Amino acid sequence: MTPLPKLNFPAIRLRARDRAGQVEVWDELRGIYLLLTPEEWVRQHLIAFLASHCGAQRGRIVEEYAVALNGQSQRADVVVVDGRAEPLLLAECKAPTVAVSEKTFAQAVRYNSVLGARYVLLTNGLKHYCWERRDGEYVRMNGFPDLSRG
Repeated sequence: MTPLPKLNFPAIRLRARDRAGQVEVWDELRGIYLLLTPEEWVRQHLIAFLASHCGAQRGRIVEEYAVALNGQSQRADVVVVDGRAEPLLLAECKAPTVAVSEKTFAQAVRYNSVLGARYVLLTNGLKHYCWERRDGEYVRMNGFPDLSRG
């Protein structure tokens, strides 16, 4: 596996192991080891950042959140739910080598048409984009949302 890049997030500590020549990391939220892919590298950093800098409670962060879209089961990378277990933030993670594009935004908006989260966040670990949904429109934010009141 090629070395993973430094991301535009604070550094985190991950518990890792070698299994059959592949690196796996402990996913604290799901309680399992996962293959350390570039996308997983971004996801683990985002989750740590949401908890440490945006006020998200770890117990309200859900990975691989099921989204029933046009009769097919899809999965949002990360969803933060509020105190009523309703989606508050939907996040899509890409590998650092994958540009966050209009296609990525369209994917997140499709998922959010079902979930109805207030915030949509896209990141490849190097660049982050956040929007707030207001009256059915997505308004670009200058930073990350405060999730402590959700």
